[in-house]
Amino acid sequence: MHGSGCLNQHGILSKEEQMLASRGMTTSQHLKTARAAGICYVTSMYASCSLEDIVGTAPGGLRWFQLYVHPNRQLNKQLIQKVESLGFKALVITVDVPKIGNRRHNMANQVDLQKTLLLKDLGLSAKGNSMPYFQMSPIDPSICWDDLSWFQSLTRLPIILKGILTKEDAELAVKHNVHGIIVSNHGGRQLDEVPASIDALSEVVAAVKGKIEVYLDGGIRTGNDVLKALALGAKCVFVGRPILWGLACKGEHGVEEVLNILKNEFHTSMTLTGCRSVAEINRDLIQFSRL
Repeated sequence: MHGSGCLNQHGILSKEEQMLASRGMTTSQHLKTARAAGICYVTSMYASCSLEDIVGTAPGGLRWFQLYVHPNRQLNKQLIQKVESLGFKALVITVDVPKIGNRRHNMANQVDLQKTLLLKDLGLSAKGNSMPYFQMSPIDPSICWDDLSWFQSLTRLPIILKGILTKEDAELAVKHNVHGIIVSNHGGRQLDEVPASIDALSEVVAAVKGKIEVYLDGGIRTGNDVLKALALGAKCVFVGRPILWGLACKGEHGVEEVLNILKNEFHTSMTLTGCRSVAEINRDLIQFSRL
């Protein structure tokens, strides 16, 4: 019931650490751990390792690609066609970043990813040639619901929207025939005081009425958090920061430990709530006043 989220801005790490991050986060530990755990990995457009390196490091893994819509439509088209040809199984379109929010921690720590992050997969030219590196690119602030039909015309991949927090947007997602929604507040880094993902989950699940799948991203720190998300209607959860913490602590083995901790805690929570299978997890387990 887990997936690894998109924490791919490893350009601030050394080359050795980047490749560890690629193995550790590309469905975890050279895919062996991921295959055993059955998890999906979402590769960000802002990954500092090339898509070919990621696929080569984790062949056969279940991978989705997260797109931040670039103002250059040709570049978006080339990236989408590239990930489809490389075997990615879904296109995740980020909809909550028309521009970067006021990230005060970055300001205080003098972190400027637009200047320091070097990317390999945004160097595609109109002729299809690649440059070795390309710095963090602008994001198209004009993207709207009507653009989804253009993306759908480019690919056979299912399209997932990441960053939905309201009933109204969830209903529009269904109307525009996307395949799924990731309920996410972007790690709380975009707009201060927006609801936590877990608080927005019930509203979104109710709005889609079972027509598309709903996933949760953000705030997963324990197996109990996984149980709560599934009880409130999430099909699965994505994990981001804990994966990086494990990676920083023990490299690939740390990632494996984090996944095992979450899995064991989740199984314990199921046992202690009387759930013999995931199918028995339901909304009645949640006392909303204590969320």
